[in-house]
Amino acid sequence: MRDRRDEEVTAFVRARYGPLLRTAFLLCGDHGKAEDLVQATLAKTVAAWPRLQRSESIDHYVQRVLVNTFVTSRRRRSWWEQPFGRLVESRAPDEYAGVEQRDWLRRALDGLPARQRAAVVLRFYEDLSEQDTAHALGCSVGTVKSLSSRGLQTLRQRWVETDAAAEHEVRYA
Repeated sequence: MRDRRDEEVTAFVRARYGPLLRTAFLLCGDHGKAEDLVQATLAKTVAAWPRLQRSESIDHYVQRVLVNTFVTSRRRRSWWEQPFGRLVESRAPDEYAGVEQRDWLRRALDGLPARQRAAVVLRFYEDLSEQDTAHALGCSVGTVKSLSSRGLQTLRQRWVETDAAAEHEVRYA
């Protein structure tokens, strides 16, 4: 019986580790912290595995544990590094524009409050419905709508500010 359970857990971890790591990276913004977050999430999942086997929604449980662990860890400021400021970088050739945009988005996501960031990542990266996102965050659908809306509004505002700053650099460089 125990060997079968171990095989099921191993198969689940192998199947879900990559997607969980990508989601965790978007939440944390750091590969090492993302690995730690996934490890903590999977440890909690393994501990609850017998109870989860009777449930149909193991993936929902794991997403909720991932988000809750992330949000809780953000409350402990000492666990996260505090950036000193924005580094001045030169413009890259156009072939790297996609890489720069993804990097900019990752850094902009890092500046959002934890629950807004989680809502934006779950809704628009994981492509979860508002209902599934609410379930993962443990809140109402209306809260998901407001968190997503405020998060997207902040990201749009930062994008406009970044474009204005870049245009100013080009004009006066």
